[in-house]
Amino acid sequence: MTKTIDIVLPAHNEGGSIGHTLSEFHEIVSKQGYCVRFVVCEDGSTDNTVAVIQETAKTIPVKLISDSVRKGYSRAVVDGFKATDSDLIGFIDSDGQCNPADFDRLYREMQSSGVDLIAGYRNPRKDHWIRKLMSFAFGVVYRCFFNVRLKDPSCPFLIVKKEALAKLLTGNPGILRQGFWWEFQARAVAWGLKVREIPVDHRVRTAGQTQVYKPAKVPGIAWEHLNGLRTLKRELKQLTAK
Repeated sequence: MTKTIDIVLPAHNEGGSIGHTLSEFHEIVSKQGYCVRFVVCEDGSTDNTVAVIQETAKTIPVKLISDSVRKGYSRAVVDGFKATDSDLIGFIDSDGQCNPADFDRLYREMQSSGVDLIAGYRNPRKDHWIRKLMSFAFGVVYRCFFNVRLKDPSCPFLIVKKEALAKLLTGNPGILRQGFWWEFQARAVAWGLKVREIPVDHRVRTAGQTQVYKPAKVPGIAWEHLNGLRTLKRELKQLTAK
């Protein structure tokens, strides 16, 4: 296959992992026969993230979008998506937890099933048990608002068609500032997109610490997300009623 597939990654203070993540992913998917370009939306990092990305871009295709002011995970993802121009767009996080060997399975399953969006579900999920517990608790509340029946709506490893992504970015994407993938899948259901989910490997972070869901942030994030779910539901009702 010759068409380039854009792979979006947000990055905030991931200097210890982003270089390896990009190089490993490029090496493995290239051997699988894919031509990829990485669209990295760097989000106000204070470490050497930008320098590592710039150095890596000397040897593999990387489009860097850099911002000196942090905008947050969701806005970074949206900006990355808006900077893509391929027919299919992939996504991975920059922390090395997504196994690039699974990209071929996602792509082939998407082609054979004819879906708009193919997503992984982490099997098993290698995060700390506290983070998994918080995710489970949020999932209970989330499903009271949205009819999303995926095993793992917050998995950050997926491929989406360009036309479907355009619908998903309609309106005000990024309402859940630290829960983008929950919102993404709720938008997919609201627009009636065909979504399929398959198991993918999930690995322990290669370096650093998660930038989301640190214990001190949990109460504020929980309240923000509850309000965000209400706002998101109202917006999707208005968008899909047009």
